[in-house]
Amino acid sequence: MKNYKNSGYAFMTSVVVGLCLGLYFANQQVSLPITSANAETVGKDQPTVSPIEPRELDYYAPNSERLAADEMRVIACGTGMPTTRAAQAAACFLVELGNGDKFIFDIGSGSAERLSSLQIPYDFLDKIFIGHLHSDHFGALGEIFIGGALMGRQKPLRVWGPSGPEPELGTAYAIEKMEEMYTWDLAGRVGLVDFRGYSIEVNEFDYKGENAVVYEDNGVTIRSFPAIHSLDGPVSFSLEWNGLKFVFGSDSYPNRWFVEHARDADIAIHECFVAVPDLVRKMRFTPEQALLVGTQIHTAPEAFGKLMQSVQPRMAVAYHFFKDFDTTAEVNDRIRTTYDGPLSLAEDFMVWNITKDDIRVRMAVVEEHTWAPPLASEAKVPQEGDREKFSSHSGVSVEALTYSDFISEGRWPDVDEPLRGVYNEASEALGRDFEYPTRQ
Repeated sequence: MKNYKNSGYAFMTSVVVGLCLGLYFANQQVSLPITSANAETVGKDQPTVSPIEPRELDYYAPNSERLAADEMRVIACGTGMPTTRAAQAAACFLVELGNGDKFIFDIGSGSAERLSSLQIPYDFLDKIFIGHLHSDHFGALGEIFIGGALMGRQKPLRVWGPSGPEPELGTAYAIEKMEEMYTWDLAGRVGLVDFRGYSIEVNEFDYKGENAVVYEDNGVTIRSFPAIHSLDGPVSFSLEWNGLKFVFGSDSYPNRWFVEHARDADIAIHECFVAVPDLVRKMRFTPEQALLVGTQIHTAPEAFGKLMQSVQPRMAVAYHFFKDFDTTAEVNDRIRTTYDGPLSLAEDFMVWNITKDDIRVRMAVVEEHTWAPPLASEAKVPQEGDREKFSSHSGVSVEALTYSDFISEGRWPDVDEPLRGVYNEASEALGRDFEYPTRQ
């Protein structure tokens, strides 16, 4: 009988000896014998480091590429559900054009941080188009309104959105109440920061307009057409520029307007909701609720496919479902029962570069620990009259926009000395005289 114990020992011994010899010869830099395999390289100079050559990246790094004059780039900044999560924010798509224009379509909850990570100056992120007023489609508007102004937007934020069947169900009403909600926030900043970006211009248009022009400038035309979702009011959009066409459905049940006005789009983005079985299994819906929400309020994958088979875009984009290892295949397989064309199942930071000849699909690689992006124009110190203008607009008295005597008397004077040091340091570093505030 073979002695497995002894043979195992001998094997281990040979391994150890081999490793030791290998390490010894490596450290001694002993030349290997010349063989036919390496003879051609012997005696030739070898590079001491791996050569680095510019190459076309298979991912998108923000601010690393210029758009061509005839090119469009679309970046998904939110593709998920009303219940946001770290992996997916709610609906938001950024469109960048070769002429320098940028447009945001929907600004759902959680999407503002995605936009921030792209490090685009906020002065260029001032045009937002809202398809409807569910929180997962405009819930981050307040974040980009306040945060964008704080981090460099020096012009009003401009918002386009539909009317409703009653004034209280329209975009203008929603934004008016949002500004009211932020009254304390704004009051606490006026007079202390550059306040030019802390205002919103609302452009409300008729939700019943069929392919109606809602924006036209710099060669860009944006149109709206009705959508079907929950109540009267939702719309979809198309953007046309330089022979390219982008279509964004926002949320909608399949409808004749989308079929008509999205046909032959270069990229058509439409909701494709969670498959009905997963609504029951993963989201704990009752079967009745899953069937109603998944097929009548939203667009089921099978219906999405049928819609795109009719529209025939150069690229169909499905979004509005949690894209996971155990849900993606289900959505894809159901779409493919009714559609056989080009398809992207969207996830956050997916990027489409579109020209007349090609559509390139990649993922963006972003830095999560971003600070403020570059400024597009010079910042200014607070202006005389800012508080008076805010008081007139908000109804808050000018006196309420500064500390009361009660609060001022609560300051702790022991920090004055080290804080004066900060002012002195700034004065020396910048060659200017920064005077430490006196306290009454």
